[in-house]
Parts: sequence; structure tokens; C-alpha cells
Amino acid sequence: MDPFTERTPRVVSAVKLLRGAERRKTGRFLAEGSNSVTEALATGRALELFVTEVAADRHEDLVDRALSSGVRVSPITERAAKALGDTVTPPGLIAVCGLLDVPLAVALGGATPDDATGSASRPRLLAVPVSVSEPGNAGTVIRVADAVGADAAILAGDSVDPHNGKCVRASAGSLFHLPIARERDVDLVLERIAAAGVQVLATAADGEVDLDDADELLARPTAWLFGNEAHGLDPAIAERADHRVRIPIHGRAESLNLATAAAICLYASARVQHRRPGPTT
Repeated sequence: MDPFTERTPRVVSAVKLLRGAERRKTGRFLAEGSNSVTEALATGRALELFVTEVAADRHEDLVDRALSSGVRVSPITERAAKALGDTVTPPGLIAVCGLLDVPLAVALGGATPDDATGSASRPRLLAVPVSVSEPGNAGTVIRVADAVGADAAILAGDSVDPHNGKCVRASAGSLFHLPIARERDVDLVLERIAAAGVQVLATAADGEVDLDDADELLARPTAWLFGNEAHGLDPAIAERADHRVRIPIHGRAESLNLATAAAICLYASARVQHRRPGPTT
């Protein structure tokens, strides 16, 4: 079978998935590189695998896994790989996958706005980036949330599409591991989190609680709000949090970027929650 070129209809259709509108229309997105493809296959999300001859030789195990799982494997030329990828040096391994995002209720463990008492499925730890526009940061927050064992990531407000190619790569496969929800209505997100019996903490340089002294708070089911890269968290949204928490800076750095702040806060919560069995209310 001759490899597909950049003009082959199936490749042309797949290239359109680089655009958000086409992803929403078709319910599909592209996952590029061995990390993402490995997890797409492992979770049954891969629908088709495009692979160059060089990549097929390098990742023979992934190709075999795709074939044994009934996933269509389509050979492509290097030029087709460049058309499908959005990196400078395409890896030549691209999976077409079904979209991953779930309804907000699913990310919250099935809790509903009327279920304010919580339940056994109540989440213990949530990452909630608000109006995050940089896909690399969004992907990194998802990766950290996965690493600390968070229950879900909720992209609130006018946030980037988690299926954006750069976000998928930055997540290093974690996008496939935990529920990802998107909800533009930040008020609704906060209401549903509260209804699920989860406290809301917001990072703030002038927060009334120091992260180093927050273990009692961190032991409770928690949703962390993280703000936009350029402007931080909207003060009106931060005021709606149950507590505003400052990350102590002992050196001369003026501030921390979004991904770093998220990693510090999520790991702090995970440290305490894993040390203390059972939720504290």
C-alpha cells in the first residue's frame, strides 16, 4: 500500500482537525507523538493512526498495538506528517481520537446542584484554571493534576481548548487519564463545586492564608482556582473563594508563573490528603 500524501482525502480531512471549529463539528482531535499516542491506544480513544515509514520502524510496538486493537493504521509520507503536525520536527506518529471533555457534573463525581451534602463520589482535589489562554500552560496544569492524583481538571471561563495540539503535547498523555471539563460560566462552576461539598481556594499574592500554614485547610476536599497568565485571577472571582492563599516567596522573585504556582498548590494538597486518611469536613 502506497503511503498517503498530503492530498489524500483522509489526510486532508484529518488536517482540518487542527482547527477548533472542525474539532467541535466532528468530535475528533489529533494526538501527536509517542506519549500521546500510547495513552490514546491504552484508553481506547484512538480511531486511526497515521504513521510515516521512519516512525513505524521506531515505534513498531505502537503500530502492532493499534493493529491488534482494531485501529486503522494508515502509512503517510513525510510531507503528509508535516501537514498533520504543528511542530517544527513532526514525529510522524499521529492518532485521530474522539474528544475527551466531559460534562461538569461528571468531573464533579456525578454530584448535582441539589446534592449539597456530597457523597462517596465527592472529589477530593480539583484543578480549576480560569480563562487560561496559553495551551502549554493548560496542558502542564492537566499533567500536574494527573501526577498528584487529582480527580479532574475544569477549564473555566474563556479558556483554551484542551484538544489544542500544544495543550495535548504539554499534557504528555495525562489528558487521557483524568476527566477534563470545560465550562464558560465561571459562576456556574463555583456554584456546582460548592454544591458538591468542595471548598474553593484561590491563589493570591495578598492572601490571608500562607500555604505553609494551611495543612488543616488542605486536608479538606479542595478545588484550586488558578488565574490567567497575564492578569491573574479576576479579583471578583477570587473574592468568591472560601479562602485566598498566598505562596511564600523567600527569594527575590516577584512572582511565579501559572504552571509553577499550580504545581506547588496541587502538590501541597496532595501531600496532606495522602497523609490523612478520609475527608475532613
